[in-house]
Amino acid sequence: MSTVSRALSDHPSISDSTKKRVWKLAKELHYQPNHMAAGLRKGRSNLLGVMVPHIDGHFFTMVVKGIEMVASKAGFNVMICQSNEDVAHERKNIESLLSAQVEGILVSLARNTLDFKHFEKVQKQEIPLVFFDRVLDGLDVNAVVIDDRAGGYQATKHLIMQGCRRIAHFTGPQHLNIYKNRRQGYIDALLEQGLPVEEELLYVCDMTLEDGVTGMQRMLALPQRPDAVFSASDFSVVGAMQELKRHHLRVPQDMALAGFSNETFTSLTEPMLTSVDQRCEQMGQSAVRLLLEILRESNTNFSPRRVVLQPDLLVRASSTLKKK
Repeated sequence: MSTVSRALSDHPSISDSTKKRVWKLAKELHYQPNHMAAGLRKGRSNLLGVMVPHIDGHFFTMVVKGIEMVASKAGFNVMICQSNEDVAHERKNIESLLSAQVEGILVSLARNTLDFKHFEKVQKQEIPLVFFDRVLDGLDVNAVVIDDRAGGYQATKHLIMQGCRRIAHFTGPQHLNIYKNRRQGYIDALLEQGLPVEEELLYVCDMTLEDGVTGMQRMLALPQRPDAVFSASDFSVVGAMQELKRHHLRVPQDMALAGFSNETFTSLTEPMLTSVDQRCEQMGQSAVRLLLEILRESNTNFSPRRVVLQPDLLVRASSTLKKK
């Protein structure tokens, strides 16, 4: 066994004739080296675990692209899991990643994750853990996020500058940082311009396309409907746009729209949707770099760090025809 192993690894102690015989037989048997097993024998798996809520749409796909790009250059393979927005599935995925003996885990939380308990096992095993995009509010953990509050402020301020004065906001579960901070940015912009924050214009939902339809139905049923909607998700704002069209209302002349994430479809709608770009590929790259920093340092001496990326408002036709 040891002779075959050395021959396959081109060890100088094995003669060329023996190496040729071993490789000839290996080829006939379709042998493939198990690099993971070899790594584990050395105490390394060279494997990083990544968990995302879903891989629908543009955002998480591009985050994963950024993760794989940096991880590959650093000599790591990536194991990708989806929680499908379900905390129970998220817990099972964590167990699977730990069983695979990953050297680090990068996570964006499921929408219904309310506690940190299933991640405590990761920390107890001193496996580096980095969150990206979605983080439970108030946790002191390693994370890479966009400045969601600034993004919410930029989108709302833009709508105000277009002449909108009654701006609705579609938001998600407030225990997640992204929705809480985007909502705060919306409030900041309204208060700065002396506009009221009206509860009837706030719609909390799961940010799906269907939620956007329902949210717009609620807005249109108000005695005084809004003249704009800033949604914390592009998916729900597309649903809102569909509902407006069913009522033969024009965007942006009758109601201006702005979303968040710069999903690919935002440049394919009619009109094209204004949205906040989250620098998704850069987020993935930054998350891996932070994890690699933790691996290079002692886990016990590494204080939690938060990397904050700056958003970029992409103004398109869905919000640019309003007049003051």
